Amino acid sequence: MELTADRITKQYKNKIAVDRMSFTLTKGVTGLLGANGAGKTTLMRLLCGILIPDSGTVTFDGMNVETEEYREILGYLPQEFGYYPEFTGRDFLLYMSAVKGLPRSDANRKTAELIELVGLKDAARKKVHTYSGGMKQRLGIAQALLNDPQVLIMDEPTAGLDPQERIRFRNLIAHIGQNRIVLLSTHIVSDLEQIADKLMIMKEGRLLWQGEWTAEEGDLEKFYVSKIDDHQ
Repeated sequence: MELTADRITKQYKNKIAVDRMSFTLTKGVTGLLGANGAGKTTLMRLLCGILIPDSGTVTFDGMNVETEEYREILGYLPQEFGYYPEFTGRDFLLYMSAVKGLPRSDANRKTAELIELVGLKDAARKKVHTYSGGMKQRLGIAQALLNDPQVLIMDEPTAGLDPQERIRFRNLIAHIGQNRIVLLSTHIVSDLEQIADKLMIMKEGRLLWQGEWTAEEGDLEKFYVSKIDDHQ
């Protein structure tokens, strides 16, 4: 199971958002670090097949990510996902199941399973507009998991969450990342320290560093800053 980017570039007018990046993602949680404007969101949209690179290719086990076959095994949580505020959490997941083409029996089963997994059982029949920011993010994760994706890509999923919600979220991602490729983008370094087993660091559209990471290796914040400083 490999998601591979081969020399991909994406430019907007005079700004190169992603500059000749090459890497391979495998099973586990990979943290994507970088300041605002580093190109993280553009990179993730390229990996989802939402954007097409100006040059280079993105493939999953040899399959082009712009195909419908890839979308069937992809889960994506953008920084701000759309939801219908008058829907209950359960109804929203059932609606998204229909959008993703799940049979009704599978949709009911999967919705119940994911509501339990993300800790929304007590709020499943409450309207989404009453949810806290953390609850909405957990609902977003649930919708991304409806099709049991092999690849899960999340853009700044812990932004705006309080410390307790962030801990709950990190535990959830550590659990679901055991058997799939997970790419988690954030500028909050501490969110990755306990759950990421691999890291990628971006600056100004370029990949500065990629490698394995364990909490025993030291302070991730200091490591991240040192890599950024090395390329000033």
